[in-house]
Amino acid sequence: MTDTQDIDQHTAGTAKPQSRPPFRADHVGSLLRPPELLRARDDLAAGRITADDLRAAEDAAIAEVVRKQHEVGLLDATDGELRRESWHMDFIYQLGGITKVQDETIRVAFHNDQKSFEWAPPSAHVVAPLTLEHTIFGDAFEYLRDTVTTAVPKLTIPSLSMVHYRGGRSAIDAAVYPDLDQFWADLAAAYAEEVRRLYALGCRYLQLDDTSLAYMNDPAQRQHVAEIGGDPEHQHERYIENINRALAGRPGDLAVTTHMCRGNNQSMWAAEGGYEFVADALFNRLEVDGFFCEWDDERSGGFEPLRFVPKGKRVVLGLVTTKRGELERKDDLKRRIEDAARFVDIDQLCLSPQCGFSSTKEGNDLSQQQQWDKLALIVETAQEVWGSL
Repeated sequence: MTDTQDIDQHTAGTAKPQSRPPFRADHVGSLLRPPELLRARDDLAAGRITADDLRAAEDAAIAEVVRKQHEVGLLDATDGELRRESWHMDFIYQLGGITKVQDETIRVAFHNDQKSFEWAPPSAHVVAPLTLEHTIFGDAFEYLRDTVTTAVPKLTIPSLSMVHYRGGRSAIDAAVYPDLDQFWADLAAAYAEEVRRLYALGCRYLQLDDTSLAYMNDPAQRQHVAEIGGDPEHQHERYIENINRALAGRPGDLAVTTHMCRGNNQSMWAAEGGYEFVADALFNRLEVDGFFCEWDDERSGGFEPLRFVPKGKRVVLGLVTTKRGELERKDDLKRRIEDAARFVDIDQLCLSPQCGFSSTKEGNDLSQQQQWDKLALIVETAQEVWGSL
């Protein structure tokens, strides 16, 4: 293949339809919060409305984004994570044994070409044995399940790696877990039970969001891991091992993917570097159906790590950025898909944004219309490249 015409002629109408997620055109999960929903959150904080009022506003906003996802042609739908303040901490704080702590020693830095900031967000400390006290996001999934019509309802939750990554050993009470092996056993068991319960509610498409597996490609992040007492050379392998423990024995019709990015906060990022450091272990050992990987700019390196992808696994190419509003050119996307197909069979590839549009409630620096235009472009491009979604 030498140009976009070749890629169309080679694949259109020949690729097998994706009956199992991830789909040819897919998306990571979070969507920009509508202004009226942000106002409702402020009103609740100020005591002007009740929690039931906020819930009603969330329900209405979610019903609308589900409709819009169908309108642009996506085969799956999320609730946009519209009920969350943060893509991961809203989940983690609900695990039994974890408490929210303001720890000024654990600081997080984000930046882009125009701005940067560093702060110490609240962190999660393990103060008792880890348990699953209730089905986290269970009611949110039920509403999504009952709202979609033809779309597959997709739930996103943080990977269990995220419980450990930011604080490491220092965030785990040594009196509770003198041996980290028991910490990992309890955490994997809690996640396994969460997966079981979500499946019982009808979830057939689950995504584990895991920034750590992308962060570990950055030498500066590996240095941070070493500074807090971790093993920078092998920590990603430990994470993969325990994710697999949590997923072991899952039902055969439950599709599980993982999404990896280098940070996504108000159009800024926290880490850089290609996937080479983790690629072999990631693609060959992590027992998921698909990998959402960001490749929207040079921060993510080249496509060479795709040479490790085994048959039977899919990679969702995050070529469309959520960090800027400018719409990508379809021909450029097709050329980049062609570049990726030099290293893995094109039939194992899909297309998506590189991350969510609103990993935190504030959202990225683009408009609602630009968000939907990007998702529509992904659907159109995938249809032309693979002939089906």
